[in-house]
Amino acid sequence: MRPVVINPKNKEELRFVSDLLKKLQIASHVLTEDEVEDPGMSILMSETDRTKKVSRDTIMRKLKS
Repeated sequence: MRPVVINPKNKEELRFVSDLLKKLQIASHVLTEDEVEDPGMSILMSETDRTKKVSRDTIMRKLKS
């Protein structure tokens, strides 16, 4: 099966949804902030335009500023 992502509005809603899933005997897992960000970063990296090249000097100037 495919996973379903639910974003509760607050802690009470999270607790309600978690309890409901337990009662229905549906496996669930609460993601950490890092786990939520990782797929988003992966999508952004795959959509990146890799045809353009940037010089090392340009990168170093950006890092210093």
